[in-house]
Amino acid sequence: MTDALIVAHGQPSDPEPAEAALAAFAARVSAQADGLDIGSATLAAKGSFEAALGRLRTDGVVYPLFMAKGWFVTDALPGRMAGHAARLLDPLGTDPGLPALAADALRAASTAKGWRVEDTEYLLAAHGSGRSRNPARVALDFAEEVRAILGVGDIGVGFVEEAPTIEDMARPMGSQAICLPVFARPGGHASEDVPQALDAAGFAGLRLPVLGELPEIPSLIAQRLTEAVGPQAQPAAIR
Repeated sequence: MTDALIVAHGQPSDPEPAEAALAAFAARVSAQADGLDIGSATLAAKGSFEAALGRLRTDGVVYPLFMAKGWFVTDALPGRMAGHAARLLDPLGTDPGLPALAADALRAASTAKGWRVEDTEYLLAAHGSGRSRNPARVALDFAEEVRAILGVGDIGVGFVEEAPTIEDMARPMGSQAICLPVFARPGGHASEDVPQALDAAGFAGLRLPVLGELPEIPSLIAQRLTEAVGPQAQPAAIR
């Protein structure tokens, strides 16, 4: 039986590569999680989540690899978990340690280019939503936390599915600029829509991998899972 289950959206049009990539990611988390056995599943692969949930111990936890408490986290996952006693934890995007990791990544990228942080333009590329304001609010709040940590005057935020778009925000930026896609996993929007928008804007700055691919993320998730299922576990489940 597994102790924890990491779940991501996956790729409906081609589910298997995303399943394999998530399994490799979960193995990296497990290696840093103090002996916990951690499974994985994407929602897009038919039957994968249900099979993985069946292998999860009854007092285990489900960790959503999502950036906001949107529909998938608040409705889809609880519905598909019905009848299982596992706790649903808060998603990656709400982790209080995430803004500092993002700020460190932006600072390190600036330094590597020989750029002063205060002279560099920053853009966060996020998903957004045409139906709910919550994803945009989460992204804007996240950007404000990152801005405060970096100590800069402003950080731009552009969206895939609403205005202001990534293209609109990137167009006026110069070459001393860095874009960080605020997505939990590569693929889909992060691998197609974001670079297409940056290309359309003529963005000449530096393009970073998605936030969820930062090397510190597996350790961060491992810490949260260890806290959640260990002897001193705290009730961090979504109500």
